[in-house]
Amino acid sequence: METPNLPAIRALRPAWNKGRIVGQKRPLKPKHVWAIRVRLELAENHRDLALFNMAIDSKLRGCDLVKMKVVDVMASGQIKERASVLQSKTQKPVRFEITEGTRASVEKWMEDELMVGSEYLWPGRFHERLHISTRQYARIVRDWVTSIGLEASAYGTHSMRRTKVTQIYKKTGNLRAVQLLLGHTKMDSTVRYLGVELEDALAIAEAIEI
Repeated sequence: METPNLPAIRALRPAWNKGRIVGQKRPLKPKHVWAIRVRLELAENHRDLALFNMAIDSKLRGCDLVKMKVVDVMASGQIKERASVLQSKTQKPVRFEITEGTRASVEKWMEDELMVGSEYLWPGRFHERLHISTRQYARIVRDWVTSIGLEASAYGTHSMRRTKVTQIYKKTGNLRAVQLLLGHTKMDSTVRYLGVELEDALAIAEAIEI
């Protein structure tokens, strides 16, 4: 018995990843970081500059970054040099440094009228929204990378999380330090996150003589 030819099935909508670069998002290079900082400084965009600097320093996931509170980074009217935030994914705290430039940008942002009486470090602009959403943060990151001519689909909120630890790993080869800074519970997660390959491991080994 012959099987009748069935009509071709066409997708009602294009594939979600059509024309996009999928996979891990790239970390920003130091030249990209400085280019974005300069643009934000020239535009006097104090909120975005503080958010950008804090995203780089904290290495937090977007969901944790947007929920940061003023008390997380400020004590006795001063911005802390080190802070600790409870991760929503692991329910474990992670500590991070707040560099001098970041402290200065956050202090400037704290002077904005939008921050008067705000509990959150990145308050929403609508009364029903206590802080910016992760979707809004993703749009902000897209604006940052496109402003300096980068391909938006190659970068995302995880680019901000990966930027500093990628440089730390390149300069030190210390995976344990990176694991602690990212708040990963397993080393395997850190290895996959950084995209550590055998060539990286061999290059580190070749630099050590016994």
